[in-house]
Amino acid sequence: MTFNDILLQLGGVGRFQWAQFILVAIPMLLMASHNTIQNFTAAIPRHHCRPPPSANLSGDDLETEELWAWLPRDEQGRPESCHRFTTPQRGLHWPNDTDVNGTGATEACIDGWTYDHSTFPATIVTEWDLVCNHRALRQLGQSLYMLGVFIGASVFGNLADRLGRRKVLIWTYLQTAVTGTCCAFSPNFSTYCVFRFLTGVALSGMSLNCLTLNVEWMPIHTRATVGTLVGYTYSFGQFILAGCAYAVPHWRWLQFLTSVPFFLFFLYSWFYIESARWYSSMGRLDLTLRALQKVAWINGKQEEGEKLSVEVLQIKLHKEMTLNKSRYTTLDLVRLPTLRSLFGCLSLIWFATSFAYYGLVMDLQYFGTNIYLTQVIFGAVDLPAKLIGFLVINYFGRRPAQMASLTLAGISILVNTLVPKDWGIMRTSLAVLGKGCLAASFNCVFLYTGELYPTVIRQTGLGMGSMMARVGSIISPLVNMTGEFYPALPSLIYGAVPIAGGAVTFFLPETLNMPLPESVEELKARRHRKKKQKKEGEQTIPLKTLRNDGL
Repeated sequence: MTFNDILLQLGGVGRFQWAQFILVAIPMLLMASHNTIQNFTAAIPRHHCRPPPSANLSGDDLETEELWAWLPRDEQGRPESCHRFTTPQRGLHWPNDTDVNGTGATEACIDGWTYDHSTFPATIVTEWDLVCNHRALRQLGQSLYMLGVFIGASVFGNLADRLGRRKVLIWTYLQTAVTGTCCAFSPNFSTYCVFRFLTGVALSGMSLNCLTLNVEWMPIHTRATVGTLVGYTYSFGQFILAGCAYAVPHWRWLQFLTSVPFFLFFLYSWFYIESARWYSSMGRLDLTLRALQKVAWINGKQEEGEKLSVEVLQIKLHKEMTLNKSRYTTLDLVRLPTLRSLFGCLSLIWFATSFAYYGLVMDLQYFGTNIYLTQVIFGAVDLPAKLIGFLVINYFGRRPAQMASLTLAGISILVNTLVPKDWGIMRTSLAVLGKGCLAASFNCVFLYTGELYPTVIRQTGLGMGSMMARVGSIISPLVNMTGEFYPALPSLIYGAVPIAGGAVTFFLPETLNMPLPESVEELKARRHRKKKQKKEGEQTIPLKTLRNDGL
């Protein structure tokens, strides 16, 4: 008998499983908000240089020809963002004359900028002037957050294996609440980056352990459904972000609004029940028994729970406890030839998916449409995309689903580089298509990775895949900086990488309707059987041909 059989005896998916799933999933709604909150807190409103104090412009003069005399204009008649005339050019007509841009010399905005606050009353960009020569700092802030997510995946992944899932979740809720709130009241950009980094560390540990704690309390036949529901929770979180950002446009209050609920999550997380699977993997059968009996009582299966004892668990879980003694490390993913090819291909797939995903969702202003509407559309596309991906995965296989989702995403991003900038609807439509494909790719790679790696190193493989995804999300905002050299270069990179990820998927085996490998030896034997069958098939075809010719 396995642990799964014990869960089925204690009610399967009962009241406890649903209650804890809901409580664990609710914080995921706001975790999605933190991942992409800089679309709003770091939005760049229209801006232009402030005239020198000697210009003596009053508030009534800010939209007059006197102001425009100081501002060079681009080809579309809009004021340039980073330069002003050293002396006023009053010969120009205001504001639509683009025949002449003046002959006067220009200089940088040494007296600061004037911002359009009609959409965003305040952002970190307007508060700390992260424009022009300091524009890269905006992307740096998001990359530091993603660096925190990367480090958190490593730190809290190991801590969860040592201390348990419940303790890590309790701590990450508290850390997110404190650092997110402190971020909202940061006095300067450096302090803001530090707290964003620490928030990223906490949210990464939260994400990994939310899924793990839920899955480890669910029977095997429900795990794919649980993973899909968790993915939908993240999608609905994007709707919440759009609503909160529209209702509370000031960046400090928006940051505070998405952080303070974690104090509530911290309080009720003390009622979580630790994973009995983790207890058993640590050899603590007394705690395993206590957790199982508590779950049996909540599910109304007291009699089944009373039948359990430490001795019974030792007998029923003997195989799983023996399997847990075979310890593998991260280095084995590279050291063992059987795992090396899996690790290489899956690492690129994880990287490509996350890299292109955050390249799209972290620059909503690029598409030239209403940013709130774009956020809602980007969240809404996940709903059908993940459903379609789920159906393709189950009926056609994991490998074709992974290849198609990444390749189609890359093509839609590349095509977008050919669409004129003033075609906002077309550009947004292509971006939505690409984002939907990448959301489906995320769902697929989670399942595909878990089925490819053997049980003894499955969690390690998933952890390394998650870390490679974080590397992609760290690098992704920095790629936008290449647009300073060639405007289309970021899109070309964002499109090429997922196509490469889709190509390497061809070298992975299909896992549809295949039993999960339990050990590295079993995985190796399975590969040898496939190679032998392929070789025998190639040898039998000529023989059949010769026999037919002879007849």
